[in-house]
Amino acid sequence: MKVYGITNCNTVKKALDWFKANNVAYEFHDFKKLGISREKLEEWDAKAGYEKFLNKQGLTWKQLDPAVKEGVKTKDDALKLLQEKTSMIKRPVIEKDDFLFFGFDEGVYNNELK
Repeated sequence: MKVYGITNCNTVKKALDWFKANNVAYEFHDFKKLGISREKLEEWDAKAGYEKFLNKQGLTWKQLDPAVKEGVKTKDDALKLLQEKTSMIKRPVIEKDDFLFFGFDEGVYNNELK
């Protein structure tokens, strides 16, 4: 299982604590240190749609210039912005086999990851 996120994110911390408490092994990919490939974003988009992981509730989106926000009209616009500003990706991103999930939900984790 691979977990994508940033270490100082409270939601990521909750997820990692849950994994430790439930003895779930994972590999961590830190967006801040490693970035994210366009190919990975395309893969997630194909499985879930970029709208599912473009976090418009977060501070990074809210602090964007209105013209930049309005400029996100297509998938390509969104993925380019997400690659540049990885903090706008809903976190954590969980990949395990065919399972792909964005965020922390203890019920989903209990059903899918234990």
